[in-house]
Amino acid sequence: MQVIILGPPGVGKGTQSLLISQKLGLIHLSTGEILRSAVKAKTQLGLQAKEIMNSGKLVSDEIMVGIVRDALSGNETKNTGFILDGFPRTLKQAIALDKIFKEFGFNDVRIVNIIADDDVLVKRLMGRGRQDDTLETVNNRLKVYKEQTAPVREYYSKEYPVHDINGVGDIEKINNGIVDVLKGTGATA
Repeated sequence: MQVIILGPPGVGKGTQSLLISQKLGLIHLSTGEILRSAVKAKTQLGLQAKEIMNSGKLVSDEIMVGIVRDALSGNETKNTGFILDGFPRTLKQAIALDKIFKEFGFNDVRIVNIIADDDVLVKRLMGRGRQDDTLETVNNRLKVYKEQTAPVREYYSKEYPVHDINGVGDIEKINNGIVDVLKGTGATA
């Protein structure tokens, strides 16, 4: 099973991805962790990414796609299955990921889109206590999500069933709902 978790900032993608990976025995591939691992391993793409990050810029789609491709190329992901957390974030990344899936023969793709109202997301993001989580920054992150990442859901809905799951409420209940949907025994919210 290959699972892609979508949703806006603050909706709980990371928390849910980790719980899902534990319950279903999937490899949890967090884009941030993949990037840090590539930098630490000093792969060619990791070194390029490090140089870009050190200059304060965002890593390009091409480098991110290459790093994710490298992470997906191992036998472990093919034999065990995985959950992608934080990727794809743009249509360009989604299209490239589809090509990687076809290349590697991944054909049990499942898409979970965790949803919540903006007011809930703003409250969650503002409540984290991070210095850079000002109201202006949080609203900008949600705006960027709606412009760049939300269209990824629409793109995937043309090829795969996309399961919209309400991300508000008890973490364990939300997780059980996601796991049920992934196992084919639950309904989407």
